[in-house]
This record gives sequence, structure tokens and C-alpha cells, in this order.
Amino acid sequence: MDLNFKSVLLAIFTFLIIGLCHPLVIKTEYYFGTRPWWIWLICGLAAVVGALFVADDFISTLLAVFGASLLWGIGELFSQKKRVERGWFPMNPKRKNEYRPSAESTDSHSDEKEER
Repeated sequence: MDLNFKSVLLAIFTFLIIGLCHPLVIKTEYYFGTRPWWIWLICGLAAVVGALFVADDFISTLLAVFGASLLWGIGELFSQKKRVERGWFPMNPKRKNEYRPSAESTDSHSDEKEER
């Protein structure tokens, strides 16, 4: 009986790719905002298209997973901006003017003013 370690390796690499994209989204939004979304788009599309031309199934699958994760990251980049506006993540003080105060943060400030 032969064991197929490629599928287990593929699962591990998929987990790592997805796991690395999460902090990459957070750091990208913190330092650059949502402006570089198009870089994520180009890289994601390039990886997915590149997967079509790679002969090795393992590498092709990894490229496709990487590309799909980058494309998913575009939506997460915009969601991250909303999470920062809600106060769930730290805001880059150098880019304060790029954020809108959310309803949650304005409600909490109005409650504080009424108590005073």
C-alpha cells in the first residue's frame, strides 16, 4: 500500500498560504489602506492563469490556491478597513483622514457626552 503524501502536503501548504494572507491583509491595510487592491488583483490573476500552464499538478494546485487567496484578500482588505473604522483593529495615525467614524464609535462618544 502506497501512501499519498502529496495530498497531505497540499493541505499543509494551503493552510499556510491562507494563514499568511490574513496578516498580510492587516499589514497592507494598516500601511497603505485599500489603495493596493489592484496589486492583489494582478498577482492573484497571474497566479491563477499561471496555474493553467504549469504541468506539475502539485505546483499548479498551489499556484491556484495562492491566486484564489490573493483574490479573496481583496474583499478582506476592504472589510479590514471597516473593522478598523469600528475600532476592532488599530488605526494608522498617519492615515486618520482616510477613515470614516462608524456608527458604533459615534454612539459611544455621544453616550460619554451625555454622562458629563
